[in-house]
This record gives sequence, C-alpha cells and structure tokens, in this order.
Amino acid sequence: MVSWIISRLVVLVFGTLYPAYSSYKAVKTKNVKEYVKRMMYWIVFAFFTMAETLTDIVLSWFPFYFKLKIVFVIWLLSPYTKGSSVLYCKFVHPTLSNKEKEIDEYITQARDWSYETMMRVGKRGLNNFHSNKFFMALPDK
Repeated sequence: MVSWIISRLVVLVFGTLYPAYSSYKAVKTKNVKEYVKRMMYWIVFAFFTMAETLTDIVLSWFPFYFKLKIVFVIWLLSPYTKGSSVLYCKFVHPTLSNKEKEIDEYITQARDWSYETMMRVGKRGLNNFHSNKFFMALPDK
C-alpha cells in the first residue's frame, strides 16, 4: 500500500506537475527546442498513462512494480538519459508515422459517429420535452 501511494505521488509530482511547469517555462521563453522536448515528453507520458492504467490492474502484485514505475518516470524526465526523447524517436514516432492514416480515419469516424449520436439523442430529448406527457403534468393557468 505504501509503495502505491509513493508511486502515485511521484507520478503526479514528477511525471505531471514538474513537466507542466517546465512546459509553461518553455512557452513563456518561446524556446522552440524546449517546445519539441516537452511535446515529445507529453506524447510519451500519454502512452505511459494509458499503459499504467492497464498494468496497475494486472501487474501490481509483481515485486518492485511500483518502484520500477518510479524509476521509469524519473528516467523519462532525466536530462541525462533523455528517456522520453529516446522512446519517442525509437518507438512512438515511427509507429505513429506508419499508422497515421489509419488513426486519422478512425478519429474521423469516431467524431462523425459521436456527432450523429448526440444529434439523435438531442432530438429524442426535445421530442420527449415537447410531448404531451410533459405538458400534461404542468398546471393550467
């Protein structure tokens, strides 16, 4: 339990708050090199967060799991190891480049489907609102 709390704290402080502040500083100084570095970090961190959600469920019983997560987040951030840049350049960028068209098509389909669904639900809600059932419940003046 203590390992989970410490790991969560490290991920929140060093994995989220510190990089967010560093990103703020990069934006403030308009340093393009820092922008790129921060964007690579956030993209890798997004994948880490997604993977972490699944691995916490499956691997949390594994000895040293939470300690390994702490080490991984520090490795991602370290200016000496440049972990996020390494992962981005070796894995994330090539994978996203190869799958970019498919991902874009999926996003377009998901956006269209969600728009159509919201319109259908909205129309249904308006029809129910204007139905006699609603107005019959209101007292006459």
